[in-house]
Amino acid sequence: MTTDTLAASNELAFSFLRANHRPRKPRTRGVTEIRGPYYSVMGPRYLKDVLDTMGEHVDALKFAGGSFTLMPEPALREIIEIAHEHEVLVSTGGFIEHVLTQGTDAVDRYISEVARVGFDILEVSAGFISIPTDDMLRLVERVQRAGLKAKPEVGIQFGAGGATTPAELAQEGTRDVGYAIDLARRCLDAGAYMIMIESEGITEEVTSWRTDVVATIARELGLEKVMFEAADPEVFGWYVKNYGPEVNLFVDHSQIVQLECLRRGIWGTKSLWGRVITYPEH
Repeated sequence: MTTDTLAASNELAFSFLRANHRPRKPRTRGVTEIRGPYYSVMGPRYLKDVLDTMGEHVDALKFAGGSFTLMPEPALREIIEIAHEHEVLVSTGGFIEHVLTQGTDAVDRYISEVARVGFDILEVSAGFISIPTDDMLRLVERVQRAGLKAKPEVGIQFGAGGATTPAELAQEGTRDVGYAIDLARRCLDAGAYMIMIESEGITEEVTSWRTDVVATIARELGLEKVMFEAADPEVFGWYVKNYGPEVNLFVDHSQIVQLECLRRGIWGTKSLWGRVITYPEH
């Protein structure tokens, strides 16, 4: 399919109705990454249904919990190919922290295998483990040498990355936001594609949201090179309300329609109805 044919096939229905402007893919702002298989199975036919209808609004597909290691390789390759047909990048999610526990050779082989089967993004996370900053930077550089986009995940919560209760996470403690910002800056200087901001300790598994942390990250790093985890409608609604429709967000695949309605300004909760506006360049 040619680029012109693809663009024509992606022309939205009811295009005469006014809606917020959204940049065409590949986007550098207002990026939406959706979770793939984890809480529910997502095979090739399921994914094709999602992307045939909503693919114009999806920029990346992220596997979770190493779910791709449970699939036959032909099925995994088919999922990746379908995503690429819809101009959707494919990410490993943060599985590398499991691989890191198996040693350097396993990590090198994992990175090479991720590239071989066709992934685009390798997320470099360390929510459950402690790793020196210089080692994290070496991982970012190693991922890039393999021809992949490195996407480090940073946050303020120790022990983040699983369904841990607020009480358990409170016992683990949190990092100073300055540490997360310094790490993110060094990763970006090393060439990282984008920074994923871990939601735990900020808007997930907390007794009250740390909106001050979000404000500090946005002020110090800007919005173009960071993506916020927001896999809850109340959370991604808050991000759109406070940072506009071009904030980069990660949501569950079941939430893509709801999020895009908010971004486009065509629907929303009472606090967002008619209040999400863009002013595009002429």
